[in-house]
Amino acid sequence: MVDACIYFTPRAFLKGRTALDAIAQGMAWPLNIGGSSFAFPIIEISNVKNRAVQSVIVSRSSFEQKCDYVEEHFRSQLVSQLALFERPNPTFAGFEFSQPIIMGIVNVTPDSFSDGGQYNNTEAAISHGLKLSESGASIIDVGGESTRPGATPVKSEIEIARVVPVIQGLATRGICVSIDTRHAPVMAAAIDAGATIVNDVTALTGDTNSLRIVSDAGVPVILMHMQGQPQTMQEKPKYAWAPGDVFNFLESRVAACVDAGVSEQNIAVDPGVGFGKSLPHNVDIMDYLSLFHGLGCTIVFGASRKSFIAKLSNGEAADNRLPGSLAAALYAAAQGAQILRVHDVAETCQALKIVQRLAAIDD
Repeated sequence: MVDACIYFTPRAFLKGRTALDAIAQGMAWPLNIGGSSFAFPIIEISNVKNRAVQSVIVSRSSFEQKCDYVEEHFRSQLVSQLALFERPNPTFAGFEFSQPIIMGIVNVTPDSFSDGGQYNNTEAAISHGLKLSESGASIIDVGGESTRPGATPVKSEIEIARVVPVIQGLATRGICVSIDTRHAPVMAAAIDAGATIVNDVTALTGDTNSLRIVSDAGVPVILMHMQGQPQTMQEKPKYAWAPGDVFNFLESRVAACVDAGVSEQNIAVDPGVGFGKSLPHNVDIMDYLSLFHGLGCTIVFGASRKSFIAKLSNGEAADNRLPGSLAAALYAAAQGAQILRVHDVAETCQALKIVQRLAAIDD
């Protein structure tokens, strides 16, 4: 772990015409995420040293003066980071992100935390995937192994038997399918069956062959952060500073993918809410979600029906967490997350549409 690190988090986002005006007047920096007009007039600079976090807020209007207070080494990092924020993000999997898109979840498992067993056969899973697509999902994420806390690992042969027929049934209907797996043989079988995205909770570290398969196939990949393994990941997870530690891990995995020949436009990142993280860790990561724009990749966010919602609310069961799931999705979208991974597609699409229409009134 690095003894001292500095991180840059865009704050106080502006959108639409307001954002463009603020940029033109030198009052905000642009944040290029797809075709959206985003800007931020404030950047938070966090210095993490010896597990202590010190932050300073710098506004665009006072940047030249305040920048003098930043150590010279970190000042060059800040200038480089601002240039990265302003650089137009590449597309991911053919999507340009003029607005956030929805990834619908299809769990072909008997033991997933929120819907285990509901779609545990090919016909039911395909039918559900089609319904999610019709409801507005741009991507259908198919998984054959639960990675909930305490989940039992599944052999690759079983996982393949679960997901391949479902992927084929959806892909042949022209649906963009991602495979949610941490196992290289499953990735290979899923790609052969028509999956065009790999979504790996281990960021391609769970299987020594995963990175080679993704690179050779030339398919987009979602790199997620998880501390530990599903069986034990919720047993006292520890971080120096969760947002920064997750950022460092994902930064290293992006670099590893690029070094292995994966195109930058084929890489997205997911901070992994709920995967080896306590409630305070999850809250901190959500608060600093816009930090991850500093990786220059598409941000995927998945908090749908997760237990932190119940912990922040009244202890609701997984199938009673829709309002909290919508709140989390909108919170992430407001920080520029481009892909929202959800169970409740129609409801999330409606919520996003209302926010977008209201934001467009002044444009």
